Amino acid sequence: YIAGRLSQLGITLLGLSVALFWLLHLIPGDPARLYAGPEATKEEISQVRQRLGLDDPIHVQYLRYAGGIVRGDWGTSIRTGRPVMSEILGRYPATLNLAFFSLLVTVSFGIPAGVISATDPGSRWDHWTMTLAVLAASVPVFWSGLMLILFFAVKFPLFPSGGSEGTIFFVLPSLALGFNSAAVLARLTRSAMTDVMREDYIRTARAKGLRERKVIYRHAFRNALLPLVTVLGMEAGTLLSGAVLTETVFSINGLGRYIVQSIGFRDYPVIMGAVLLLALNFALINLFVDVLYCLIDPRIRFA
Repeated sequence: YIAGRLSQLGITLLGLSVALFWLLHLIPGDPARLYAGPEATKEEISQVRQRLGLDDPIHVQYLRYAGGIVRGDWGTSIRTGRPVMSEILGRYPATLNLAFFSLLVTVSFGIPAGVISATDPGSRWDHWTMTLAVLAASVPVFWSGLMLILFFAVKFPLFPSGGSEGTIFFVLPSLALGFNSAAVLARLTRSAMTDVMREDYIRTARAKGLRERKVIYRHAFRNALLPLVTVLGMEAGTLLSGAVLTETVFSINGLGRYIVQSIGFRDYPVIMGAVLLLALNFALINLFVDVLYCLIDPRIRFA
């Protein structure tokens, strides 16, 4: 099953690379003109375009690019002149750290809030938790990020307002990004747990005299995990795809922010390399989630 999925992944990345390469060349703007500068003459721009290989037909450019990928050469950045792989890997750890800490915040707050609400539906805790979840999901990430900077970096300077030089720099951005996802996860957890708590095997477990804590976490929560794992997998892929607004607000030199800057400069090799890497991450996370289903529910088997 895994081998089949990996082969499908190769075909998917190939199709994505073709579509992306074609779409990038439809974007208005000439990277040769941006590279040469505003004072460059037509002859100078033509020389730059020829040196970058932009004069060739689009299919020739793509075949040249694909051939380089096969050889392990991801190209050279038009803006900096450095290898694309080194440019991407220099920024990827910041995005990876942001995604990890944000997902940690999401799980730490979202799942417990949803479980407690589902075990006591209609209570004051349930009412306030779900109200806060709706508010947190409705607040834009850039606004919550600015508020966190205002209170915890300016008025009460407990954390740095930006940067990515250490773990402490990711506290505020992870909270801004994680609480938004935690609100969605809390509501989904409550919904899944509420459905499971009505099942006959839960009543049977209680009738056997099992402690309520064991009924909730060993029987109910485990059977409610499948939709939660699916959402967490999607959230992890989305976070790794680059939280552009969060990286911009907190001045994090991550991959999402770098892609936006590269689009402005029409840096085709960087955009191609970064998007293909993120697509690979997303596909591998989905594969991991699918395999994880078997561990959660042994009844699930893949042909």
